[in-house]
Amino acid sequence: MKQQVVRRAIAVLGVVAMVAWVATGCMAGVVLDPKGPASPTNGLTTTKPPQPAGDLFTQPVYWEPCDVADGAECATIYAPLDWAQPDSGDLIELALARIPALVPDQRVGSLLFNPGGPGASAIGFLDYLYGQIGEPVAAAFDIVAFDPRGVGASTAVSCFQTTEELDNFFGASFPDTPAGTDQMTALVESFAQACKENTGPALAHVDTGSAARDMNLIRAVLGDGQLYYLGYSYGSELGATFAGLFPDKVGRLVLDGASDPSLSASDHSLAQAKGFQRALEAYVDHCLADVDCPLDGPADRALEQINELLVSILEEPLPGDSDRDLTLPLALNGLLVTMYQDEAWDMLTWALDEAFDGDGWVLLALSDMYLDREDGVYINNAMEAFMAIGCLDSRSPTDEASVEAQAQALVEASPVFGEFWASGVDVCSVWPYPQVGDPQAASAPGAAPIVVIGTTGDPATPYEGTVALSQQLESAVLVTFEGNGHTAYGRSNSCIGDAVDAYLVDGIVPEDGLTC
Repeated sequence: MKQQVVRRAIAVLGVVAMVAWVATGCMAGVVLDPKGPASPTNGLTTTKPPQPAGDLFTQPVYWEPCDVADGAECATIYAPLDWAQPDSGDLIELALARIPALVPDQRVGSLLFNPGGPGASAIGFLDYLYGQIGEPVAAAFDIVAFDPRGVGASTAVSCFQTTEELDNFFGASFPDTPAGTDQMTALVESFAQACKENTGPALAHVDTGSAARDMNLIRAVLGDGQLYYLGYSYGSELGATFAGLFPDKVGRLVLDGASDPSLSASDHSLAQAKGFQRALEAYVDHCLADVDCPLDGPADRALEQINELLVSILEEPLPGDSDRDLTLPLALNGLLVTMYQDEAWDMLTWALDEAFDGDGWVLLALSDMYLDREDGVYINNAMEAFMAIGCLDSRSPTDEASVEAQAQALVEASPVFGEFWASGVDVCSVWPYPQVGDPQAASAPGAAPIVVIGTTGDPATPYEGTVALSQQLESAVLVTFEGNGHTAYGRSNSCIGDAVDAYLVDGIVPEDGLTC
């Protein structure tokens, strides 16, 4: 009953929205983001389907009504398992869902979108997104959700099979003794092995580069000569990767909550530590201005109180619900999810008030929202996909000197979160498949203008990374939303909304440097 109260409050605030996951190193206790439901269809198609026979770029798409959103249609297409061997005969499934353009006579094409992650199901987000986009966009485009390879209803990553296993994994507290480290190492090794056994060959091919090539395939089978795309958060990296691979196929791309694709996993974690520390400081100022704030002023003391609470939970978890305690990783999830939108800050005040009184139920309920745990089950495979994609894309060094240097840098970047983000055992260090390539700066010479949007107070994709991406892409124009929270289009103001709508529908490129 308590969780339902929190769920209703979150729905009203719109916290369950498009957000990026906190990449603190692929470890047990990593924090994830909310997504909509999607049922994974695991497995590899090892023989070509009856149709298409031949070129996958000309395969037919069979749309059928489905219940993921009002008026939605769903379809499945096929892509090569390994884009380095596209003719091997080994195929994966890519799940699509669309809401057709409201005004067929004004139709421009198909607008693909990705809500972030990596690992977020676009199909699960379709209904939410459709309520956020501008009416001109809905009139002119088929809004097309696709679950990237490894995610949701496409050929999906699958690891631990029971709620109990997943609860133990995500709730496992950070080790502070050699014996604890050994236990955590055994846990992450069993997770990685389960991913290999239960996913099969597809686990080696869920990297961002392969997903970007899938996008080009989707573009072609939908009949668009160029790609129209809206990518939030990690979706910006996916869009930038597409632009680098296929600059001549760039139509109109919006990369919102954009991040710097050249950052290593370690540097990305460090950037996010700074971003969430800044967001927490902004929250503290907000809270202290309220007579009901459970924190004591001044701001430095309030931040210390939050850190002390987290340390106390590490030492002794709080009661959460009838059969689960609030451990430190779950408490961090619950705290960080409220940083994605300033409208959720009052929720954090409520959660902290309860926690200071010795009850962790609100933070636990918030963590469940973050991890897509609903009614005692995990409703999609987002957490597995996040780690699988991340481990193929980039990994942090594991030598002792690098680990110590990273830990020190994280603590300096975030006095509240840093010491916890520096703890844990890296799942990627025991991942069964090698990293696909090194992170690199985006480059798409000759591409049409690309709109890159950043929010100055974005905790998950800090504004500095957005600026960096806009400088890397030769044809990029930078649009800035001055505010707090993650991403801008659909949640900020009409200045951003009108600029994006005009660009997508009419090709009117915003002025570079536009600030809203």
